[in-house]
Amino acid sequence: MSDAFDQFLNGELKSIDEAGLLRSLLRIETPQQVEVHSGDRKLINFSSNDYLGLAAHDSLRVAAQAGVETLGAGAGSARLISGSQTIAHELETALGAFKQTEAALSFSSGYAAALGTVPVLVGQGDVVIIDKLVHACLVDAARLSGAKLRVFKHNDLSDLEAILQWADERNGNTLVISESVFSMDGDQAPLRDLVQLKNHYGAWLMLDEAHATGLYGAGRRGIAEEIGMAEHVEVQLGTLGKALGAAGGYICGSQALIDLLVNRARSFIFSTAPVPAQLAAAKRGVELLQSNEGEALCTRLWANVDILKNGLIQQGWELPVGRSAILPLMIGDEREALALADRLREAGIWVPAVRYPTVARGAARLRVTVSAAHQMEHLNVLLDALANATANG
Repeated sequence: MSDAFDQFLNGELKSIDEAGLLRSLLRIETPQQVEVHSGDRKLINFSSNDYLGLAAHDSLRVAAQAGVETLGAGAGSARLISGSQTIAHELETALGAFKQTEAALSFSSGYAAALGTVPVLVGQGDVVIIDKLVHACLVDAARLSGAKLRVFKHNDLSDLEAILQWADERNGNTLVISESVFSMDGDQAPLRDLVQLKNHYGAWLMLDEAHATGLYGAGRRGIAEEIGMAEHVEVQLGTLGKALGAAGGYICGSQALIDLLVNRARSFIFSTAPVPAQLAAAKRGVELLQSNEGEALCTRLWANVDILKNGLIQQGWELPVGRSAILPLMIGDEREALALADRLREAGIWVPAVRYPTVARGAARLRVTVSAAHQMEHLNVLLDALANATANG
């Protein structure tokens, strides 16, 4: 390695560190669950998106093992070559039935699903409009598409309508993109109004239900189901790595949409297919979600959320009004957020500080996430540790 290259790398790292934004990896030596081990430390995990506690669930583990035993360790190729194994088709059939859409397509990750889909739907001469707080994968996908990109203020319908009016005067297609539950703030999009606006202006809607699937609606399909708007959403994006307990991403929609993605989504066409174990575990997660056990886990999750949220409000934390398993403890300053996260870690709790570029500069927070697997003692330990850490901070 040349000296100049080494100096460049170290200089970049120094500038990141001086800004209070340097990151490192915590080595987890146990399954993803509410109590994890890192080295000789046991930590209560309040940072995972494993909302229903399925990541280490016995039935998903058995399904993954069966996938390996029947179909091997790897897919061996991209889906369009020789990698489209039976389990991928079974998962997509299960996803389509679960989401009540004509078809579904699985991807190696939610990021890949977004990156592959948006450029298929819009390009040169089109307009893509995104909420300011959508996930980075959707921002990158919108930029990659080559369409004219416009950003509306978070959940600001007036700002969105002004952009839609502008787009309506142009030739080409318009795609609106929003999350249903926003990943860093835990608040919800005004979905009924988004649907009304996009219908009025002849636009299409892509809805990311990554943090809603499994938690909302009578069938636990997400916010779109809960408020009766699912049939008005052209493109449903989701992940298999959060409430579903596995890994990967998916798109649900019409058969024509899925057929077009199979032919044009570059992140699908040019990626080796996900391994059988991943797909089998995801399929079992979809099945479990719709069972009585899935309903019971969801009920328990919301009970835990209510207990913890009430306790945090009593301590003076301001939290989003809506119902969410994501509870952001807003700090502001990056170094102060790091300091509080360090104090909690010393108390045996893992809640990393979320900082720029994941959130805006000066909007650092601790992003507490709740799981159905948390016990009352876990919730009490966090509340006590926060009370002590803030009192002594």
